[in-house]
Amino acid sequence: MQLLPGFQTTNVRDGQKIVKPSTDNIIAAARSATKGGPAPVHLWNPPFCGDLDMRIARDGTWYYLGTPIGRFELVKLFSSVIRRDGDDYFLVTPAEKVGITVDDAPFVAVDFDVSNPGPDQILTFTTNVGDTVTAGPENPIRVARDPETGEPSPYVLVRANLEALIDRKSFYRLIDIASHEQHGGKRWFGLRSCDAFFPIIPSNELD
Repeated sequence: MQLLPGFQTTNVRDGQKIVKPSTDNIIAAARSATKGGPAPVHLWNPPFCGDLDMRIARDGTWYYLGTPIGRFELVKLFSSVIRRDGDDYFLVTPAEKVGITVDDAPFVAVDFDVSNPGPDQILTFTTNVGDTVTAGPENPIRVARDPETGEPSPYVLVRANLEALIDRKSFYRLIDIASHEQHGGKRWFGLRSCDAFFPIIPSNELD
């Protein structure tokens, strides 16, 4: 039984069998690959099998064929085999590489905890798929600003070059524990975690 409608036909081109994208194949391969921990997608180099009509919206909702994927288990499974190559996103297994659309970031940080409040604080984020990541030198926080409106979009690196958009309620809480520090020869308002400082906005630009 198919968990999601997929593409499972094959074509023959120049004597080679071309496997079309299949959600069921991806689900089965992802389940097998993640049994012992995170899938090592950076080590796999399968052939590109085309694009799936799969999209991750800015709020973290996954869509397939225009319909939200309601099963958290499937969303978490798909999220375990995402890879970003350049500006493009793919679901990657040892046998298949399929393109998907990501509106902003592949994850959303929906909450965070603070350990050791103060200069030595540690910020640990939880994503919409249940992963946790501690901000620090290897998992930095960055804030992009809309060049027209100045609206901030904060992110934290989850793994490899995959980021989580920090949701609005969490960002407001982060602002409450931010501080002013010298950074790059300039005074900034920003956040500390694991002995690293992440600038948000120059201090002199605050109202």
